[in-house]
Amino acid sequence: MIDLKVLREDPERVRQSQRDRLADPSLVDRLLAADAAHRVAITRFDAMRNEQKTIGKDIAQAQGDDKQVLLAKASTLSIAVKAAEAAQVELEHDVRQLHMAIENLLEAGAPIGGEDDFAVVETVGVQPTFDFPVRDHIELGELLGAIDTERGAKVSGARFYYLTGPGAMLEFALMQHAITSAVRNGFTPMITPVLVKPEAMAGTGYLGVHSDEVYHLPADDLYLVGTSEVPLAAYHMNEMLDGATLPRRYAAFSSCFRREAGSYGKDTKGIIRVHQFDKVEMFSFCDPASAHDEHLRFLGWEKDFLTSLGLHFRVIDTASGDLGASAARK
Repeated sequence: MIDLKVLREDPERVRQSQRDRLADPSLVDRLLAADAAHRVAITRFDAMRNEQKTIGKDIAQAQGDDKQVLLAKASTLSIAVKAAEAAQVELEHDVRQLHMAIENLLEAGAPIGGEDDFAVVETVGVQPTFDFPVRDHIELGELLGAIDTERGAKVSGARFYYLTGPGAMLEFALMQHAITSAVRNGFTPMITPVLVKPEAMAGTGYLGVHSDEVYHLPADDLYLVGTSEVPLAAYHMNEMLDGATLPRRYAAFSSCFRREAGSYGKDTKGIIRVHQFDKVEMFSFCDPASAHDEHLRFLGWEKDFLTSLGLHFRVIDTASGDLGASAARK
């Protein structure tokens, strides 16, 4: 979430970040207005509560008609205090909703534009060529007995699959290789919960514009995570971390669940944009001043991982309008 102090002192910086993200800059002014109204409401409520306490003390010492006048005044004031408290709570809710709707501040240097406006940072390795017709991953998976999408659909519906035989073994090997690589780079390995409370999901920005992508279990009011980033970010929720212990780096394995509600017709063949998959996530709690350098370290470790698999790949700098709400750079 945007620091409200930053918003109050430099709202144009936040407005420009919203514009660059192709998001709504008017949210900034709406939040500023709600924040100002909320602070006025807090002051008014506190003043009325103090007056109520003072009258309470005066009533204890008053007698006769004076006491009756004070009691009548206290009764009227009690109603007003309750109304002021309700107004404060309502405004606090408005501030929170608007606050969570504003996206993270864009990091300077990120390419501006939409999905197709990314910048290619580098190309690693040589793209292979073949002197025979190339099969895609689903054809190869079926030939090798590694992927079974038909039975996945039969049992669970579209965009589910089984990994079988060599497919399952490859999955285990990749996850183990990813965790081992992360541990070698100083990460603490973790296996995280895949069900989290609403405050954990909301705190990582997944109950805003992405809420339709999240599976919710209403009977328990728990959410299935779409990435272990959520339980990792919530791991130190409501804790104060000693700056001397930073960075704290964690690498977590988890199954991930996504409704993919907005992606019908996109990459629907095979096991892309599926509802369930496994992933190893790297996560760091660090001083914000060192976040840029930490991000580049992560990128280097990711490149090392892909290179160790003998893969040809590109590194791209994702354009501003294609970033998730919580991402400053990608």
